[in-house]
Amino acid sequence: MRPLTLSLIQTATRWHDAAANRLLFEDRLNQVPADADVVVLPEMFSTGFTMASAEVAEDMQGATLGWLDEQARLHGKILCGSLVVTEKGRYFNRFVWMPPGGSPVFYDKRHRFRMAGEHLHYAAGSRRVVLECNGWRILPVVCYDLRFPVWLRNARQNARQNARQNARQGDDQNHGQSHELDYDLLLCVANWPAARRTAWQTLLRARAIENLCYVAGVNIVGTDGNGVAYSGDSGIYGPEGQQLLDAASGAGVFTATLDGEALSAYRDAFPAWQDADEFELKE
Repeated sequence: MRPLTLSLIQTATRWHDAAANRLLFEDRLNQVPADADVVVLPEMFSTGFTMASAEVAEDMQGATLGWLDEQARLHGKILCGSLVVTEKGRYFNRFVWMPPGGSPVFYDKRHRFRMAGEHLHYAAGSRRVVLECNGWRILPVVCYDLRFPVWLRNARQNARQNARQNARQGDDQNHGQSHELDYDLLLCVANWPAARRTAWQTLLRARAIENLCYVAGVNIVGTDGNGVAYSGDSGIYGPEGQQLLDAASGAGVFTATLDGEALSAYRDAFPAWQDADEFELKE
């Protein structure tokens, strides 16, 4: 894996005003360092976290998707974040990964936040998606997904089988098998309220430790149209739980470079993934 540079955009958003939010993020994109590979926008970046899905939804040919494509091409970077999308009469909280000059890839939020009634207004996603950049495998998730470690488990059946086979052959260190984990970076976009900021920070760190991966979380600041306050706390954590970036409560562009060689070395030295319990996830 080559080094991977992430720029996280943490800001307040305009309630139910996609055009204003596109202009807001366009201004922030002009502040992104030239060496950034991926630029991450928060959950529902064009509207705020809203249950008015029928009112604000766009389709995959809508203005915001067109804007993402345009900006990715203009800046020569991958842009990603979630927005409200309608498809075949249903509504999704959809994470979109837009490479410059390429086709978008998307992940639909699996776990809908029932305390806000999200399960009544949005359909659930049914599949995990692993993205790639610079040799990194990236698992995108959206906000409430972060609370569900089974859905986010970073272990593959064949990785454990290969480890056992190597042990039978006398290679008790199982060197080099860590690449068979599902992903290297867990990327979470969110509108996570300030009232639960301790849970946000704790879960980001825990997901990094238990999955032997980097974790990046992007949140917003300010108060939304429902009067919910957000404290930001966007950040990046390493596989030992060390915090590598802390955006605190500021609005702006926050950038860090991830070290793939250091990740591989840690996984080889501390291969806890080989002892993970086996299970089958029914989608």
